[in-house]
Amino acid sequence: MYNFDFYNPTHIVFGKDRLDELDTLVPKDAKVLITYGGGSAVHSGLIDRIVKALGNRKVEQFGGIEPNPSLETCERAVAFIKEHGVDFVLAVGGGSVVDATKLIVMGATYDGPVIDVMKAGVPEVPVEMVPNPLPFGTVMTLPATGSEMNNGAVITYGNGKFPVFSSLVFPKFSMLDPTLTFTLPEKQVKNGVIDTFVHTTEQYLTYPVEGRIQDRFSEGILKTMIEIGHITVEEPENYDIRANHVWASTLALNGLIGAGVPQDWATHLIGHELTAAYHLDHGITLAIVLPALLEVKKADKLEKLAQYATRVWHITEGTNEEKADKAIAKTREFFESLGVATHLKDYGIGVEAVDTVVKQLKDHGMTQLGEKGDITPEVAREILMRAL
Repeated sequence: MYNFDFYNPTHIVFGKDRLDELDTLVPKDAKVLITYGGGSAVHSGLIDRIVKALGNRKVEQFGGIEPNPSLETCERAVAFIKEHGVDFVLAVGGGSVVDATKLIVMGATYDGPVIDVMKAGVPEVPVEMVPNPLPFGTVMTLPATGSEMNNGAVITYGNGKFPVFSSLVFPKFSMLDPTLTFTLPEKQVKNGVIDTFVHTTEQYLTYPVEGRIQDRFSEGILKTMIEIGHITVEEPENYDIRANHVWASTLALNGLIGAGVPQDWATHLIGHELTAAYHLDHGITLAIVLPALLEVKKADKLEKLAQYATRVWHITEGTNEEKADKAIAKTREFFESLGVATHLKDYGIGVEAVDTVVKQLKDHGMTQLGEKGDITPEVAREILMRAL
């Protein structure tokens, strides 16, 4: 197992009927900005309930944060904060709202263009650059990204998606009430299942380093998502099932299962370029890329793929290569059983996408992807060809 540091200060507030606790979680004298996405949080009455729970605090609102949040939207929010003197931000929504809020709270205290902070986001924004971002909390309405309990974000700018990390932007608290996810559109629930699943495989399907605890945690998340995936889509108000979905999504990307083990992330980075070029949902791009990537990289991932086959899919017969093939097929079948197609052609995208995405990867410096840094643009081309 590799050396690692694990640090996660986010206070998780889990369960139903807990919005009133915002009064104890947000500083009493805070001037609060609520950030949110589309109108659903308003139309459902959730924003009004949150404002009521905040009591006598001064509350401002900034809505319209889009899926795959843009730098331009973050810039407008930063200008709003500076104009209104906000000192605490409450993100209400899914991963896109939380991701945007992470850049917003840094930009709000940075004396310069917000784009500077975004461009400094890998490996992480230097502490001396933004030493005092505004504090923020979250009220989650979509289980998918895990952004509610980590320090990362992905921001869209031009034709690219840019990861941004900072050790100072863990949420102070995240309220996870599964009932707030009951009214999600079915498509978003499917995407959330896939996002949770692939977050886990990115940290699990690499190569063995004797991270036994991490492997077992990962396998537990994967098996849970296989067990509940269909039910959480088909029975959106099944509290126990949705509660497991919500918690699995958080655990898949809060740093726990990736501590001390190699991580891949090529599926996400190639998927990001597909989203940027063709506006496909993030979850859909993951369902397209992952099976193709596993096929291309099967030899390098063989030992972990065979373990995945045995422990997650209960495939016990055959050689390791045969087990790996069956496990990859089962993965594709799982995504497709949710009603999510796994080939580019299913979305009207042809072979021209291969050159487009490979060029974007080169333009964005994504030329050494994967746990070994050996997914070059030409290997990415092979993956994309298999994904057609």
